[in-house]
Amino acid sequence: MTEFTPLTATLGGLLIGTAAALMLLLEGRIAGISGILSGALRPREKSEAPPAWQATFLGGMVLGGLVLAMVYPASVQTALNLSPLLLIAAGVLVGFGTRLGNGCTSGHGVCGIPRLSRRSILATVVFMGTAMITVALTNPTGGAL
Repeated sequence: MTEFTPLTATLGGLLIGTAAALMLLLEGRIAGISGILSGALRPREKSEAPPAWQATFLGGMVLGGLVLAMVYPASVQTALNLSPLLLIAAGVLVGFGTRLGNGCTSGHGVCGIPRLSRRSILATVVFMGTAMITVALTNPTGGAL
């Protein structure tokens, strides 16, 4: 992943931004993945089902990835030489962090910053800074970020 692809990055950003704006304008909801997932998984009465939009949103993310993998397999190939236990621990820490920070990168970074939410701006600065430090400390090649 060393190639800079401004066209596809711009198109992807426009799609994400447009989807987040439409969700806020049409549904009055923030397109934060952690909030949508926790809302879909929260305990309910036996007769109460999760809102259809949550299942559709989450299903679309999974289906979109599967379709992309079939159409353009090189776009989703990864080479991770990490133990499954380390990956599980990382996932648990990310989940804990999203609960602690009241949101994830999509909620704060994509949806909060455009609304000029001070909490989201601070959260984004903290998690991006932490990510940069983590990469700098754990990068096996010792190269720059």
